[in-house]
Amino acid sequence: MTERIFDIRLSTIYEGTDNKITSLDAEILQDGEWHKLHIDTLSAGFLLLCYGLGSCQHLYFRTNAAERDLLLESSEGRVQVVADEDWHILRIEVQFEGILRDGMPTQSDIDYIIDRMAHCPVSTNLVKPADSSTIVTFLETS
Repeated sequence: MTERIFDIRLSTIYEGTDNKITSLDAEILQDGEWHKLHIDTLSAGFLLLCYGLGSCQHLYFRTNAAERDLLLESSEGRVQVVADEDWHILRIEVQFEGILRDGMPTQSDIDYIIDRMAHCPVSTNLVKPADSSTIVTFLETS
């Protein structure tokens, strides 16, 4: 069976008490190398769906972190979507690692953020595949 793999990385810098985005770079993994992701009116629909999922997950990650007084300096997020040859989604893996400038997350905070990320509008409109995971971690600035 042929698998179609879409692997998108979001690198973001924030400011303020609401984790407002000041810089966001999106990249896609192609042939083992990261390339700048260019979205335009000619972009493939499935790629737009994958980016939309990543963007929605990112919104819920940063917004709910701010709600828990976890102020981000930066983050690295990665969304991998694997589909079969007929474009049915087989697996979704979401990972966000935030570098904190303020706040001390508890496991309860992390669980809350992951739960809220599952409620982003793109996620709630997808049939959740059996193989799906979301991981959130935080590091302190050095």
